[in-house]
Amino acid sequence: MAAGEETSHILSGLTNQLPDRDPEETAEWVESLDALIREQGTERAQYIMRSLLQRAGAQSVGVPMVTTTDYVNTIPVDQEAEFPGNEEFERRYRAYMRWNAAVMVHRAQRPDIGVGGHISTYAGAATLYEVGFNHFFRGKDAPGGGDQVFFQGHASPGMYARAFMEGRLSEEDLDGFRQEKSREGHALSSYPHPRLMPDFWEFPTVSMGIGPMNAIYQAQNNRYLHNRGLKDTSDQQVWAFLGDGEMDEPESRGLLQLAANENLDNLNFVINCNLQRLDGPVRGNGKIMQELEAFFRGAGWNVIKVVWGREWDDLLTRDTDGSLVKIMNETVDGDYQTYKAESGGFVREHFFGKTPQTKDLVADLTDDQIWNLKRGGHDYRKVYAAYKAATEFKGKPTVILAHTVKGYGLGPHFEGRNATHQMKKLTLDDLKKFRDHLRIPVTDEELEKDAYRPPYYHPGTGAPEIKYMMERRAALGGSVPERRNTHDQIVLPEDKSYEVAKRGSGKQQAATTMAFVRLLKDLMRDKNFGKHIAPIIPDEARTFGMDAFFPTAKIYNPKGQNYLSVDRDLVLAYKESAQGQLIHPGINEAGAVAAFTAAGTSYATHGVPLVPVYVFYSMFGFQRTGDAFWAAADQMTRGFIIGATAGRTTLTGEGLQHADGHSPLLASTNPAVLTYDPAYGYEIGHIIRSGLERMYGPDSTDKNVMYYLTVYNEPIIQPAEPENLDIEGVIKGIYLLAPAKIDGPRTQILASGVSVPWAIEAQRVLADDWNVSADVWSVTSWNELRRDGLAAEEEAFLNPGQPARTPFVTQQLEGATGPIVAVSDYMKAVPDQIRQFVPNEFATLGADGFGFSDTRAAARRFFKNDTHSIVVRALEMLARRGEVDVDAPVKAIEKYKLLNVNAGTTGNAGGEA
Repeated sequence: MAAGEETSHILSGLTNQLPDRDPEETAEWVESLDALIREQGTERAQYIMRSLLQRAGAQSVGVPMVTTTDYVNTIPVDQEAEFPGNEEFERRYRAYMRWNAAVMVHRAQRPDIGVGGHISTYAGAATLYEVGFNHFFRGKDAPGGGDQVFFQGHASPGMYARAFMEGRLSEEDLDGFRQEKSREGHALSSYPHPRLMPDFWEFPTVSMGIGPMNAIYQAQNNRYLHNRGLKDTSDQQVWAFLGDGEMDEPESRGLLQLAANENLDNLNFVINCNLQRLDGPVRGNGKIMQELEAFFRGAGWNVIKVVWGREWDDLLTRDTDGSLVKIMNETVDGDYQTYKAESGGFVREHFFGKTPQTKDLVADLTDDQIWNLKRGGHDYRKVYAAYKAATEFKGKPTVILAHTVKGYGLGPHFEGRNATHQMKKLTLDDLKKFRDHLRIPVTDEELEKDAYRPPYYHPGTGAPEIKYMMERRAALGGSVPERRNTHDQIVLPEDKSYEVAKRGSGKQQAATTMAFVRLLKDLMRDKNFGKHIAPIIPDEARTFGMDAFFPTAKIYNPKGQNYLSVDRDLVLAYKESAQGQLIHPGINEAGAVAAFTAAGTSYATHGVPLVPVYVFYSMFGFQRTGDAFWAAADQMTRGFIIGATAGRTTLTGEGLQHADGHSPLLASTNPAVLTYDPAYGYEIGHIIRSGLERMYGPDSTDKNVMYYLTVYNEPIIQPAEPENLDIEGVIKGIYLLAPAKIDGPRTQILASGVSVPWAIEAQRVLADDWNVSADVWSVTSWNELRRDGLAAEEEAFLNPGQPARTPFVTQQLEGATGPIVAVSDYMKAVPDQIRQFVPNEFATLGADGFGFSDTRAAARRFFKNDTHSIVVRALEMLARRGEVDVDAPVKAIEKYKLLNVNAGTTGNAGGEA
């Protein structure tokens, strides 16, 4: 039945569409199955049922796919692993942590601070985390290298509370929650932010949807390292804690197939199904656990539901006619949420009272006992059994769907309420009830002394439960979360690896994309460094000329290549291998950035540096996945981001959505990204070398950066590196490329990327046609020049009376006389970034507006950033100064037919990378 018909999505409807022609025989079959379960258990029954289904398929008996199961626990009671811990000790300090987490957020809301925080998420998920901390999450010192845990962002107070119990954080630290500058040295970030707490958090997760993607690709990265022989990761698990509301994010679900396709059984999703989004129910009229079960099953995952706590086991055993399970199946989430905001009597009447049979089931229970029928996510035995089954399951990733109550234990004002996500503090009465519920030894007097500062609680390191807790963590390899910055030393490439970039292309034309690819190929051949490179291409490697990597580096596929390639006879045939170096996520920019992040943080996560080089259509980079790059910056990713087929006028026939005129501006918003727009291969070589030295060189002090290079698909003659090249200028953003060749009225042309050859041509036209002298400067980075200028202004602002530092661009242009024409293939706002640091008269040419399909020459003439537009703009400024004839600009417009798009001549029609 269709998923949208009332509650028909709750079950698969196995028998709904078929008549029962012999009920007596049906009853005999069902009775036989019941007897089998009774006598030999559920495991044997599973095997028999699977065998029958397999046989039915072979005999063409149509059996529908079972996408959902009853709204009960996946693991039968008789198959539950025995809980090995000390339940009393664990319950005791879990209560301390829940108290301290809530108190920390409450104290952060005192009137003089008011920085907010979230109480309810951790309160409802404490059991899910603590079972992991006590029995599963392995620290960095574990024999296999430890696990990677992606904590749910809004649950961060609970992780701080545990760190306080472990002695990693002090009360003063807890009181610094969300006060990262005013309480520096004792500050805690709002959510998991590695950049803000680089020794504590490993993975940023609170931009919802990015955590699931990054966890999947972290699991893939673990296998990638293992299969390439760089590190043994066979005993490492990846855990991702997510919310059921978060699963509405397309990113949360969109990459599930990768985990299934690559059999990532080292990956476990734990979805905290408290049935609530931030402001209301996830599926008030439906059942999100059932929906997610169907979705994950369909994607090829192993699904484990933890719906009910142990108190329900007896009721379900006595539910011989299935009445209770039927009610469980048919009750929608909105009602389940309401039940936990009411009382035991309300549940008796509105849930169990639906049928005489179920009402009789609880006739002997008091209202309090009914109220204490826990949901599965709050029962450490049920959760332990699920985690153990997940870690032992082979061949598929596992998702655990755990039924919980948001704000569990916080009292009637919080539990299950729609507004609970926004509630930051407890009333005095709430505090007292919460204390009583958790049995925290804090007196009324202590609570009444200052309603905004209830005390934290720690029984002391000598308490038996704390000793037990510390012993468990020691046995599992140390504290979690923890981030380490130590890694294997990396030997940077030898000088000869950069020679190809310096040589130029001779008589052959080559785009900067191809110049970059040739350099990358030589870097990958470097005997010491090459193995550390992780090239990442979402698709169209051939577009970027990277098919040359297929036969040698090969495409990573953990299963190898088990088919006969259609292009096997080609020199550059598609070749997959379990040891492949090239990561090829398909048409999947979001996944590619997740792979980039996992590889670019391998130096910290695994102590094994990888240098990811992500090559993509420039328009589909920061515009499409900017938030993921922000998270990559938070995680302190290091690597190279290559925006290929860059610029608004170079891609000719592709049109509006492919024409990138603004990615440098988008990249400028990310403080960890250094953006370059190089014109020539030799510039690329120096920028890449500088980037590697900054990321992994011994003298670098700011290593956690990403380099964004825009490269083009327009072939030109790549010049050899000039003698006496101003390498500092290349790295810092501007150098004098071509001094004027004649004397005359003087102007300066600043150009970047693909527009540099237009500037060189404009220099010639100005000299030949107008006797104007123009210097041409290659601006490799407008963005970095601006950052340097702003930094100089900030230094001067904070040090009045001291000699002010001159911005680099101002230093470089000192003595450069005449007006400046700044040109690029981007919006005018890109070159305009440096306007305030240049004393000369300044004009900007660029490509504002939407891109379109046309020839390069026509597009450049339309946007007025081509060679003759540079000439006319320079003449206009010189005419105003009285340095050329006042009629020169008008004559130039007529001479070059500047208003006629068909008269443009700038660029060529070639398009190969």
